[in-house]
Amino acid sequence: MVRALAVTVSTRSATGVYADRSGPVLVDGLRELGFEVDGPTVIPDGEAVESTLRTAVDDGYDVIVTTGGTGLNPNDTTPEMTRRVIDAEVPGLAEGIRAYGVAQGVPTAALSRGVAGRAGRALVVNLPGSSGGVRDGLAVLASVLHHAVDQIWGGDHPRDEGHAP
Repeated sequence: MVRALAVTVSTRSATGVYADRSGPVLVDGLRELGFEVDGPTVIPDGEAVESTLRTAVDDGYDVIVTTGGTGLNPNDTTPEMTRRVIDAEVPGLAEGIRAYGVAQGVPTAALSRGVAGRAGRALVVNLPGSSGGVRDGLAVLASVLHHAVDQIWGGDHPRDEGHAP
């Protein structure tokens, strides 16, 4: 079974100011996609993101999805911390998540700075910190996440009639 970790990045939730609302949505969505899911792990924004991601990669998670810390607030540093951990970006995935949100009538989805990439043998994806943003992100991930994991594990590209050999 593919192991996933859900991480909520929210300083206010981590310090008990308010409850984590997007993390449980993320956990449920990843389970519905057939993943064995741990979390949500709730951490403050900043250096804790890098540390948590590195530990998750070292612990052998196949998929690590964060929610939160992707906005324009100066304290939102999840993308920067994620870039410190990933070996190769997968920009189309992050672009697809933003585009899907905008297409669903949420123009502010274009403001998310979330990134996606491969870190060792794990796929790391940043989603916005709202429940709606998580649902939109999961809608995009649903069609590609299993294939992405297979590719990271060294799987072959499927051949079809629509692409050149």
